Amino acid sequence: MTLDVYLSVFTLMFLSLIVNVIAIKTRIPFSVLLVIAGSLLVPLSDIDVFSFVTSFQLTPELLFFVFLPILIFESAYNIKIRNIRENKVAISLLAILGLLVSTFLIGVIGHWAFQLLGLDMPLMVTLLFGAIISATDPVAVLALFKVYGAPHRLTLIFEGESLFNDGTAFAVFLVFLDIMLHGYNGAGTILEGVLAFSFMMIGGVIFGLFMGFLFSKLIGLVKGQEHLEMTMTLLVAHFTFLLAELISEKWVISGHPVHISSIIATTVSSLVMGNYGRFKMSPQVEEYMNKFWSYFAFLANSLVFILMGLLFTSLSISLHVFIWPILAIIVVVVIARATSIYFTIGIGNLFKSEESVPMSWQHLLAWGSLRGSLAVIMALLIPDDMTLPNWDYSFSIKEFIIMLTIGSIYFTLLFKAVSIGKVIRWLKIDELSLHEKQGYYKSKALIFKDTLTQLKKLYSHHDVSKKQYEHINLHFKQLYNENNKDYKKLGYSGDSHQLENLLRIYTLGLEKIELKEIFRRGEIDEVIYKEVLLVLETQLEKVERDESKLKSLNKQFSTWFDSYVIIFIRRILFLSVYQEDQRYLYYRTQYKLIAKVLQELVALPESHLSEIFNDERALKSVISIYQSLKDEMQKQMQKELQINQALLDEMNEDSAKSLLHSEQNSTLDELHDNEIITSKLYVILKNELNP
Repeated sequence: MTLDVYLSVFTLMFLSLIVNVIAIKTRIPFSVLLVIAGSLLVPLSDIDVFSFVTSFQLTPELLFFVFLPILIFESAYNIKIRNIRENKVAISLLAILGLLVSTFLIGVIGHWAFQLLGLDMPLMVTLLFGAIISATDPVAVLALFKVYGAPHRLTLIFEGESLFNDGTAFAVFLVFLDIMLHGYNGAGTILEGVLAFSFMMIGGVIFGLFMGFLFSKLIGLVKGQEHLEMTMTLLVAHFTFLLAELISEKWVISGHPVHISSIIATTVSSLVMGNYGRFKMSPQVEEYMNKFWSYFAFLANSLVFILMGLLFTSLSISLHVFIWPILAIIVVVVIARATSIYFTIGIGNLFKSEESVPMSWQHLLAWGSLRGSLAVIMALLIPDDMTLPNWDYSFSIKEFIIMLTIGSIYFTLLFKAVSIGKVIRWLKIDELSLHEKQGYYKSKALIFKDTLTQLKKLYSHHDVSKKQYEHINLHFKQLYNENNKDYKKLGYSGDSHQLENLLRIYTLGLEKIELKEIFRRGEIDEVIYKEVLLVLETQLEKVERDESKLKSLNKQFSTWFDSYVIIFIRRILFLSVYQEDQRYLYYRTQYKLIAKVLQELVALPESHLSEIFNDERALKSVISIYQSLKDEMQKQMQKELQINQALLDEMNEDSAKSLLHSEQNSTLDELHDNEIITSKLYVILKNELNP
């Protein structure tokens, strides 16, 4: 039996690979095909040879304690807290108020709809289902958003909502489940439910912050030990989740059990790890983290969606008997989702505390809400024997809710997911910005020109005949000329402003690459790295939104009183403290980045990128901006040198030593990679250089 389970797991993994290839070829959402594949496993398992396929099945414990922390961490790790802060109103309204509105609308309207169909479903059952199905799953939607080019802010809002409404939905689910298990006792029960919900949310945030900063510090202590660093990230996700559950189960204060949301705690700790802990990691580990967790999320999602299809087809309830209740609840869920979106976003737009969310975006948020693994997890957590007074149906409450849940999930995957691309195009959400349109034609021109250059090399090396060369050369010349004609028709040829924006985006990308290299070499610490990276990302967002450019890179340092308060708070939270003697490092780092960009800009007319950046006015304007910033940084560095020359000399010496040490290790790695020295010599020299 154990062999069958192992064989089933690896067969499902192999099946997910095949499905992924098919999804890429057909451009059908991956999760949709996985569910369909899972549905086909049941008839396949009836054949004796393939009977092992269904041996591995979803259990609440497996989903809850193994898969869910992985999915939460992977989603939260890559979200920037700054982006959440900039869209906090929209995200908060959708994740909390919107989810509550959706839950109660599904509960009330669903209760009424079932009565029309002759099913006297208790209100608590439909409310419980409302909590389960109201949480959105970002997996398929975000992948489609990227494919069809949804705006960055819209993607952030949807991802933020999906991330935080998981915790809200689960907290509401637990409150309703507790009421169903222990009975309703009037206003006191409602008050207890509200307090329990609030405590779960607040307690989850506090515990998540503690675990996130604790593990970030631990990663800093083992920096350089790559395997330990990777293990720490695995531990922070699962330890936070499991300890939060343990606290909720074991802790009792004054006779009252302490419940904290494990999902919220894991979400917050993952956010801390992604926005603070990643800078504690070794550069090579930090670069690999996205691939590492992306793989685990891929594996978890693949198994969950395949097993979801398997679960649906193996339910004891006959589908033809419940087709009308499923269709009715699908309509109710769609109405509730749309209402919650327009209501909550409308409130946010009314107060104008942040940039308004366009109506076209609201339409897409209303339609593009898929459901996934969390809904299945919550449905499976319902006790098998849970019942209510006067429940005399042949099926259990759990079976009924699972049927509704998976039916709703099927609808979102088979209809909503498949149609999202068409909805995006219909709403014209995928329209390119001005600098993107210019970049489109400029990039095509560069591609065709480089292709012609490469073709010429092939001909000179006798890799193609003269006839082949002339034929292919003519084809790409025609493409090149047609592209340039289309570009001129749009009237962009004299638009230096948009080309300047495109050039600024390019130079900011150069700065980010150089900054990462400086950090990798150990010339600056994580504090300086984060400060400069924040400035670069702020500039990039301004350029993309065509706002006024950043005219100064001066850092606004706090007063002595503010500094002591900030230092005290940051030390309590285990955060790094920005020391005053690091001002010079900040300005010097900015100076190095600017100098690197100016070097590239001067050489740009002679490079192959001149095909894109061929506007002299735009090039001169950007060079002027960087030259001005360079002069500013020189003045600030001189100012810091006058304040404390001895300390800064010491810092320069430390920075030089770090740079030389990094260079020594790079040379050693190159010798080993090229097999000039043996592994034995590599280890000996590595230990000598890094005692």
